[in-house]
Amino acid sequence: MVKQNKIALITGATAGIGEACAHTFAQNGYNLILTGRRQERLNALKVNLQEKYNVEVCTLCFDIRHKEQVIENLNSLAAEWQKVNVLINNAGLSQGLEPIQDGDFSDWDTMIDTNLKGLLYVSKIISNWMILNKKGHIVNLGSIAAKEVYANGNVYCATKHAVDALSKAMRIDLLPHGIKVTAIHPGAVETEFSVVRFHGDEEKAAKVYEGFEPLVAQDIAETIWFVVSRPKHVNINDLLIMPASQAAINYHIKEKK
Repeated sequence: MVKQNKIALITGATAGIGEACAHTFAQNGYNLILTGRRQERLNALKVNLQEKYNVEVCTLCFDIRHKEQVIENLNSLAAEWQKVNVLINNAGLSQGLEPIQDGDFSDWDTMIDTNLKGLLYVSKIISNWMILNKKGHIVNLGSIAAKEVYANGNVYCATKHAVDALSKAMRIDLLPHGIKVTAIHPGAVETEFSVVRFHGDEEKAAKVYEGFEPLVAQDIAETIWFVVSRPKHVNINDLLIMPASQAAINYHIKEKK
């Protein structure tokens, strides 16, 4: 049986912001449903969290791009696990960095299917559970790319602009049911993000953060915790969080050597 703690469901929990959120919420007494594509990492994270924080952890290994996998895995949860208080739609990625005319169809499909359609699949199921439970808070991970565009960021920026719009629309649709919706838009965060963008090329990925101090995953996890822990009458609709050295999407102050 699940202890009577609050429950947070975090997608993309095997690394980066998702993993940092798992630790932060477990530290604050939440039981967790963690999803990701890497079973070994999910298993190790579950053991670590349960031993360190004495909470219950349920893991689901699937790819949110595939609607049937989302439906099958989420609906396999026992009734007590379906009382989700917080959904963190963290799973997302960028692939490729080419001008629109040279873009790769496969990269485009992966970004649209993950960042947009996957978020929709998960949100549809969990929002209905929240409506039944008459409470809940959905946190969507956007990006500075939801607010600005940059050279060669075309489709990735488009997906994050869509997440921004969806967050606004979800907030309206779910307001009558007492469900809060927040969009968190980070600037540069040093995680696996750039490694994925460059298809595993760590040398290229490292250059993204060269010369300035980016955010780290824990910065975003702590921000999400702040948002979720506000009183019942307070909702943070939209939050843009940047490194102190980054003023705009493509403007950084380089560190003096």
